[in-house]
Parts: sequence; C-alpha cells; structure tokens
Amino acid sequence: MNKVTGTPAFVTRNSFIELNARARARILFDEESWREMVGPFDRMESPWLPMQDVTPEADDGCIVIKGKIAGKPAVAIALEGAFQGGSLGEVSGAKMMAALDLAAKDSREGSITAAVLLLETGGVRLQEANLGLAAVAEVVSSLLALREYAPVVTVIAGTVGCFGGMSLAAGVSSYVIMTREGRLGLNGPEVIEQESGIEEFDSTDRAMIWSIHGGEQRVGMGLADVLAEDDAENIASAVREFVSAGKPAQYRSRKVALYRERIAALDISHQIDPLALRKEWGKDVSHGEKQ
Repeated sequence: MNKVTGTPAFVTRNSFIELNARARARILFDEESWREMVGPFDRMESPWLPMQDVTPEADDGCIVIKGKIAGKPAVAIALEGAFQGGSLGEVSGAKMMAALDLAAKDSREGSITAAVLLLETGGVRLQEANLGLAAVAEVVSSLLALREYAPVVTVIAGTVGCFGGMSLAAGVSSYVIMTREGRLGLNGPEVIEQESGIEEFDSTDRAMIWSIHGGEQRVGMGLADVLAEDDAENIASAVREFVSAGKPAQYRSRKVALYRERIAALDISHQIDPLALRKEWGKDVSHGEKQ
C-alpha cells in the first residue's frame, strides 16, 4: 500500500517482466547516459533464418546498450524473449561477445566497465545449430575474461527463463538476480520430458517446475544471489548495488569441491523434495530478498 496515496502497491508497480528487452536495458542506466550499439537500423540480422522461412529481426533479438549505471561505465546486453524464444544465433552471439570483449578491453586499460546480462532465453537457436553452440562458447569465454576486472550481473526475470547454453553464462556471472517468476536451469522442462519421459518430469506441472527451476528455489539454494520483486525500479536498484560493489570475493563457479560434495551426498534412491534440498543447501549461503 502506498502510504501517501493509499493506492495498493500492485497498482503503482512498474512491471519489469512486461517490458521488452530494449526497455529493460534502458531502465537500468543513469538518465541520458546511454546509447544503443549496433541497433536495428544497422540491419545486423541473421542470414540463416530466411533460408528456413523464418522472418529475421533487424537486431537479431539482441540489444546492446552502453552508458553509466550508478555513475560507473557499464554495458547491458538483453535478449528478446519474444523473438525465437530469446535464442542465441551467430549474429546475436557475435554482438554479445564483442560487447563483453570491448568492456574487458576498457577495464584492462583502467576504465572498469561492468556488464549486465538480461537473459530471457532458451539457449542455442536450433535453426543455426553449430553456429549457436560456437557463439555460446565464445560468449562464456569473453565473460570469464571480463569478470577478472569488473562485475558481470545477470538478471533473469521472466517469462521465458534462462536455459540451455546461456544458463552457463548465468552460472559463471559474478552475481545473479532473479524474480519468483524467473526460471534457471540447464535443460528446460519440455527437453527433460522429451528425453526422460513424463514420469521423470511433467512439463505441464507448473508448480513442480517452479519448485525446481524458479527464482525462489534458486536463490534459496545459493545458485542465485537476490530474489527481487517484479518491479522495474527494484530490479534496477539491485543491479546498481552489484555494479557499485565490484567483483565478488569468491565466484560461485569456483566452488567445485563444495558442489561435488553436495551431489555425492544426495540420496537418489527416492524422489528428492525441492524444499528439503533448498533448506539443506541454503544453510551456508548468503543471499537476500529485495522488496
């Protein structure tokens, strides 16, 4: 409830999820500090989609914006979930890689430049096959190079989620922000059901899906850092805090021994309860919720 007007909070909230990728990226930056790089008027679109009777996008569903966040140089890369499920192809992968490489170059030269990844993606674009796989490898390599100098913040808000190869990019990011509506996993529900059967994973069971892949579960298990409400200013504030914080003391992706120990301790003789796993794995992690 708004204490001044008496209006319920949900009426005045500006949903981040309802924004398209370009609007999501723009809202993160300090006022009048940003500019879009390789935008739609540059016509950098996939040459492969028309061959398969798929209409391409002039920006290939990847928006790159550079400017300042909390007064610090930053670049935001947003994948448009409404175009081909936010999938990564040759052109969008090249845009991501180039943006991360330029941020790393600036950082090495003394202008520390953070990166923010807005990931609404199913992973590799199936129509571009090996080109998409190569793009994921290049993006992760560029991300690892940048994070040695500057923070890389990933935001997974909804509605597509973050799956496939781009979940690897989220996994090696410095920080991960999720909403309850967001989902994060290597394989999506439909893929698991297709490969292992409906008895293993029912892709129509939304409660089960979010209990495993959802933002509340991922933050609770320590696989993401902040659970944010679906509010544009709230998420932008969380991004600003992480950009200002700089590099973390320890990267989650380097805790190899910890995760090997946890996996070895799992009792797979019966179905593992997600809530029990969250309570067990969440004992020694630090995370927070932004309201």
